[in-house]
Amino acid sequence: MSAPRVVLGVSGASGAALGLWVARHLRALGAEIDLVTSSAAARTLATECGPAAQEELRSLVDRHHPIGDIGASIASGSAPVAGMIVAPCSMRSLAAIAQGLDDNLLTRAASVQLKERRRIVLLAREAPLTLAHLRNMTSVTEMGAVVMPPVPAWYLMPESVDDISRQIAARAVDLLGLGAPRASAWTG
Repeated sequence: MSAPRVVLGVSGASGAALGLWVARHLRALGAEIDLVTSSAAARTLATECGPAAQEELRSLVDRHHPIGDIGASIASGSAPVAGMIVAPCSMRSLAAIAQGLDDNLLTRAASVQLKERRRIVLLAREAPLTLAHLRNMTSVTEMGAVVMPPVPAWYLMPESVDDISRQIAARAVDLLGLGAPRASAWTG
């Protein structure tokens, strides 16, 4: 059996470490990773994770597709993909996905997951939420997406922001159902 192929979208929303941690977890699972980053993602990665973050992210993936490459393989339902995670997912990306605005490769790849009834997990990053945000979240959920705001699992007593990011990313990867759970579980 070949390794599962997963699309990782990284938008420009705050929480860039989530995208890095998702890539690390997927790599550890042996997944084949197709990366697409929004134009703002490079700036957010550098600001929040340091100047080498984008290079590290690219080193973890098998393919990096330019945001404007609507002809990339992941823009088609015929590409054998197990699912997609957008980490973090900006409200702009969420709105475009909710409305079917396939105006770049990130939103097109997400639409493909929805139309093919594949798993897609959106780590929607914003607070507080407007009614437009909530309606868009409802819309994509009705279409089959999983909206997973990056909320810390405080009950696990994280010691650092890195612990929080690692756990949230692990939960997102677990939602794809590709292998043994990576996230720490509540033990009661």
